[in-house]
Amino acid sequence: MRRYGPAVLLLLVGAAVLRISLFSVLYLRYVQPGLRPYLIASGALLALLGVVAGVRAAREVPDDDPHDHVTDHAHTSGPRLAWLLALPATALLLFPPPALGSYSAAREDAQRAAQGVGTFPALPAVDPVALSVAEFSSRAIYDREHSLTGRTVRLTGFVSRGDDAAWYVTRLLVSCCAADATTSKVRVRGAGAPATDTWVTVTGTWHPKGRLGSPAAWPPELDAMTVKQVDEPSDPYEKR
Repeated sequence: MRRYGPAVLLLLVGAAVLRISLFSVLYLRYVQPGLRPYLIASGALLALLGVVAGVRAAREVPDDDPHDHVTDHAHTSGPRLAWLLALPATALLLFPPPALGSYSAAREDAQRAAQGVGTFPALPAVDPVALSVAEFSSRAIYDREHSLTGRTVRLTGFVSRGDDAAWYVTRLLVSCCAADATTSKVRVRGAGAPATDTWVTVTGTWHPKGRLGSPAAWPPELDAMTVKQVDEPSDPYEKR
């Protein structure tokens, strides 16, 4: 079995990468959509190398020279340590972890857009207007024209909770992958809180508070009209 160890590991890792990138959209839990071709190419290359390594191992003639047994024993610890790579690969292949959720959001302080008070493009005339959580937050905190006033908006995200009884519709923003995720959230008023990490679409109106651009304006708030439970989207993250 030791002869085929490297081949099995390569095949296992390659299969795990292809599992999330070629045969599903699970890769969106970890990286941006634009990285999919690279994941597929990497997974295919690893699988191909595994096949090649397996064929070469099968063609090798076992060496029964007793003088080589000491050398073989010295190298045994290397392959055994390499097998540790099989654990995360197997987990990814069989049990892909979920997207980041309320636990990740709760670990961060309030996230504020890196911009000053200013103006924003006009919103579409239709009501309710669908906005990302990040866009709603930016307009609520920094828009001197108060473009959200009198508008009905629709936000989609997962439920997270604060230290008090407050609950939030929350999204994580990524630039490249899940490792750089930051939090954007809106406090929901006037509606009972669904279960934590439940995905919901909330329709409502902006509830102004605090001076624009000040810490008192964070987090922005929404007076809810409706709260509807929805399925988690295939791409759970908002993009910067």
